[in-house]
Amino acid sequence: MEPSTFLVVRGIIGVLVGIIAFAWPGITIVALVAIFGVYALIDGLTNLILGLSRTPPHGRSWAHVVQGIVGIVVGVLTFVWPIVTTLALILFIAAWAIVTGVFEIVAAIRLRRAIKGEWLLAMSGILSILFGLLVAAFPGAGVVGIAWVLGAYAAAVGALLIALGVRLRSRLLVA
Repeated sequence: MEPSTFLVVRGIIGVLVGIIAFAWPGITIVALVAIFGVYALIDGLTNLILGLSRTPPHGRSWAHVVQGIVGIVVGVLTFVWPIVTTLALILFIAAWAIVTGVFEIVAAIRLRRAIKGEWLLAMSGILSILFGLLVAAFPGAGVVGIAWVLGAYAAAVGALLIALGVRLRSRLLVA
């Protein structure tokens, strides 16, 4: 599959996530927290089982046991304290968006001579950074507000990536 196709697919998924976040903001955040909690529990259980299993050359792995216990505790705490988990998740989303934005701007600068329309990638990076800063500055703004900002961000970046993918695809067809 060509890189331009991946950009378009990534953009379409972003637009869809944006629509879902606007339509069901509460469910969006609850789903993110629940998915994380379930993942932490399953990851913890599997690590605990691995750690307690005896393998002939190595015996038991206490590192896996500890990792498993920590995963189980984090999974349980996710459901016991969902608001704390939501705040942590929101701050992780902010950090992820800022880091992603920086790398997209760097990529746009590095690709400026290789492609036309690199400004779309740079713009995507700027939006990512602004989104991350907004979320980090106002984490308590409310679940609905965060979900809507997440939705607007996902849809806007998705639209920019679709435009970039189409532009690259049409350039490849001409060349």
